[in-house]
Amino acid sequence: MEGIEEGKELIESFLQGYKNNRAIRWGIVLKETGELVGTLGLNSLSVWNKRAEIGCDLHPHYWNKGMTTEAVKEVLRYAFNELKLDRIGAITYPQNETSIKLLKRIGFQREGVLRGYLYQNRQSHDAFVFSLLRTEWVD
Repeated sequence: MEGIEEGKELIESFLQGYKNNRAIRWGIVLKETGELVGTLGLNSLSVWNKRAEIGCDLHPHYWNKGMTTEAVKEVLRYAFNELKLDRIGAITYPQNETSIKLLKRIGFQREGVLRGYLYQNRQSHDAFVFSLLRTEWVD
């Protein structure tokens, strides 16, 4: 993030997504201090169609400490049990091995490659798409 204005825009987009029933975003906080270290949520939420995509951002200092796994499992529990969704998708860069391992460990299956799907740093990048169905999920 480049600055305060960009941060405000991001928060506003989270709020609008929630108000329009298209997304839900939670903060990831340290249990010991309450410090915000990331966010996690459901994007492209369609309760009517019983599906959403899960996504998260975590400060690199806290990678590989099990926090994301714990947070993702809680969001999946909410999505499947409270929202009664049937499918959760996930999109990741092919080189993001940490996210791919996490998704597979939780039970997500890779469905394929979305060519030129992600746009970052003025260029398009391929993405892997994963999914987890309610019938496959183990709480």
